[in-house]
This record gives sequence, structure tokens and C-alpha cells, in this order.
Amino acid sequence: MYPGTHWKARADQPAIIMAQSGETITYAELEARTNRLAHFLRRRGLRRLDHYAIFMENNARYIECCGAGERAGLYFTCINSFLTADELAYIVNNSDAKVLIFSQEKRAAAIAALHQCPKIEIALVVDGPGDGTRILNLDEAIAGLPATPIADEAIGTAMLYSSGTTGRPKGILRPLPEQSPAQQLPLFDFLQKLWRYRDGMIYLSPAPLYHSAPQAAVNLTIRNGGTAIIMERFEPEPYLRLVESHRPTHSQLVPTMFSRMLKLPQETRSRYDLSSLEVVIHAAAPCPVPVKEQMIEWWGPIIHEYYGATEGLGFSACDSVQWLAHPGTVGKVLLGELHVLDEAMQPCPKGTAGTLWFKTATPFEYFNDPAKTAEARSQDGSMSTVGDVGYVDDDGFLYLTDRATFMIVSGGVNIYPQECENLLITHPKVADAAVFGVPNEDLGEEVKAVVQVMPEVGIDAALVQELMAFCATHLSRQKCPRSIDFAAELPRLPTGKLYKRLLRDRYWEGRKSRIL
Repeated sequence: MYPGTHWKARADQPAIIMAQSGETITYAELEARTNRLAHFLRRRGLRRLDHYAIFMENNARYIECCGAGERAGLYFTCINSFLTADELAYIVNNSDAKVLIFSQEKRAAAIAALHQCPKIEIALVVDGPGDGTRILNLDEAIAGLPATPIADEAIGTAMLYSSGTTGRPKGILRPLPEQSPAQQLPLFDFLQKLWRYRDGMIYLSPAPLYHSAPQAAVNLTIRNGGTAIIMERFEPEPYLRLVESHRPTHSQLVPTMFSRMLKLPQETRSRYDLSSLEVVIHAAAPCPVPVKEQMIEWWGPIIHEYYGATEGLGFSACDSVQWLAHPGTVGKVLLGELHVLDEAMQPCPKGTAGTLWFKTATPFEYFNDPAKTAEARSQDGSMSTVGDVGYVDDDGFLYLTDRATFMIVSGGVNIYPQECENLLITHPKVADAAVFGVPNEDLGEEVKAVVQVMPEVGIDAALVQELMAFCATHLSRQKCPRSIDFAAELPRLPTGKLYKRLLRDRYWEGRKSRIL
């Protein structure tokens, strides 16, 4: 979010445009506001490597709140805006944040959390009134402070938390080099070259800004003197409308967004001119093969995929041509040294799934949690894992099968439910699906599917049989669900990740062990 010299050369050019409201922040405004907030944080005693937290929906002030930390040598933790007050308090406390920045929309949760956060000395609300004591209005707090850089500028970065899909969220801390904010971190240099970020680009961001991927993309857009169009929230047809009206060159989505656009009527899909798009990136969750094939057919070979955990331990990527030659792949490993290992930490043969371990591309640790850090390391400390499961084919392309945590062991057979999930989501009556193991006294676990149906689809025994038969047509018997339940909406994060633990835990309630 560091504008560099662009704020002088492109003072009146929009750096940020909010898609729905049209609110615009120019490069000159971004530079001034970011500097004033950096001065404020210094005056509140925050020094290099200190922490603060941000809890907001997508809004026009989000980028400057990150940018102040990026030029003040601070760690800023952007928190999932859908969390409850208790969940928010946990992350604020765990991150050692000294300041909390929030929006009026999130005020109730923020205030409730602050009662549990004794380390927070001051809180800033970006678009609402202060309380005269602990909470200050951001504009009032920074009024009169210099619009010029602080004297001791240093690069800062985000310290983000894992989504918590398999337990308590973990803060991911990466070492911060002592350098000017004008110098990009090495990972940004790599991404800029890979996806052809360029001078004057226009980036359309449909995802929540608390997530690492849209943050990195917006950051690179501004560093390249481009304009970021930020959607307050994703909707399929408004996204297409924005492509036609704003002519973006780059965008990044998640597979569920692809699925929702593909389910628009053909006449709607063909109504909009999408020809400005040069590079469209997706990640965050496996993309069903039929969905990806349809997207490439519709948009052309401009779709790029990558795999990389927030921890930064490894990174793979592929373009459309590579993917079409290897359907289902997440690409070749470009950063980090990959090892696919079995439970005995022995190498798996090509084509055989195992846990993905990397000799890390970038070092990391789980903040204030040496035990969890140790759990993610190999015994000799040379490799790390986040528990993802996959295999490499003979050509060196990586395929993901699941997270190890959600592997189903049924009658001694290891089942990775992602394949069934990917299939169910392609059924025209299915809006979303989750597959996981539930207790079975005979087999240990059995396969359960929980399905969210499309609007106007009735739920009855005939639908259950239809979906069962659909699975049986395409999958082996062991991989098919033994039963299907329905939910009005699945707990999928805006980032695209399925909060599967919340569903799975209901079926294991009251059991001390999840292994039968």
C-alpha cells in the first residue's frame, strides 16, 4: 500500500475506488492520510515490530490503515470481519496489538471485545464518533498531524491469522527485514513478475481485504501506479458489470465465485464485455475440474491458479495452458522444496497422496505459540507443513486431495472428501457442499455430505436419491456419501474456505476422541 513516488506524478489519479459507493481515494489523499496515521501511531508509542489490529468490512479507509503500518515498520493484523466479539478479542489479545482500528458497522462487536482486551490503549473508529476516552474518531485523531513521512520510515507487513478451519486461529509471523518501505519484500517481486503486474494496471478486487491474497494484489497495484476497484461484497452479475464499466486488467477470485457466475443465465453471462481482462488469478480452495474448464472456455486462457499457504512455506502455480494439459493441478512448485511424505515421514511414490512438507521458501513462526510452531516442523526442523495432502504426477505437477485433518478413515480405507465435494458442486441443484467423516461404530467413520441447494429447489427424499445416484455414477462406492443432510447456508468464509469444522463438530459432539 506504499504509493512511492506515484503520489507526486499521479496526484489526482484514483488509487482506490469503492465499487458500490463510488467513493474514491486519490494517490495524493492516500499518501497524506497514510502518513498522518503513521505519525499518530508513533506518537502513541508504537515502534518498529510492534503490533496493531484492523477489524472492518471492505471500505475506502482500509488501505490507508494497512499502509500506515507498512511504512512504520509495524505488524498489522487484519481480522476476519465476520468474527464474534469473543473471537475478535482472542486474536487482538493473542497478537499483542496495542491499537485496534474498526468501522462503525463493526462497532458493537469491537466494543464488546475491548472489554476483554486490556492491552489495547486506544481504539480508532474510521467512520463514527469516539467516546471521549478510549475510542477516538480517526479523522479527529490525525487532524493536524504532518502529511509528510515519519522520520524513521521502515517497511512493515501484515501478520495474518489462519482461518481457524481446523482449530484456534494462529498468527503467522514472518521475519521483517530492516529496509525502506520503498523496497518491496522479495515475495512481492516474485508475484509481480509471475502475474505481469504493470504500470497503470487496473485491479478488480471482489474479496475481503482482511485476507492475504487481495491485500497483496492491491498492494502491488498501488506500487505500480494502478487503480484498485474494491467491491464491498461479491455478487456475480455486479462483478461482470464492473469488468465492463471499469475495464480492469487484473482480478483475483475464488472457485465459489466462478461457480456462482457460471450459474447465471447464459443471456446474462454473454451480456458483458470482459475483453479488458489480461490475468485472472484464483486460489484459496480447490476448483472443481468442470468449473475450471467452463471458465477457461468462457474467458479464454487468461486464468492462473496458485497454491500457497499464508505461512509462505511453499508456492506452486500454473497458467491455463498448463492446467488444460494437467486438469486438476495447482501447478509446479516455484518456491520452496516440496516433499510428499507418508505417516512414517518416508517419500511417497509419484502419484501417491501424502502430506505436503516444504523446506520453507520463507521462514515463519506461529506468534506466541512455540508448541504449534513445533507441531508444524519436522523433527529435524528442516521442513514445515500445514497438513495439506496431495501428490505429484510424473511431469512434476502438484495436485491437492485434502487437508489431513479431514481425511476420512472408513473400514481402513483412507478417503479424501474433496473429490466428492468437487463433484456435488457441479450438480445444477446444488449451491454448495461439504463432505466429511461422521461416526460409524462398525467402520470407524462414514462419509457424510451436507448440501446447500439452489433457490427454489425443494428438499425431499427424491432429491437425496438423485444426489446419491449422481455421486455413484462418478465416484467409487467408498467415496460416496452414505447420507446427505441439508443446510440453508454452509459456513464458508468470504475468502472461499469452508469452515468445515463447525459442521463436522456437530456430529462428533460429546465424544472425547474423533477416532473410533
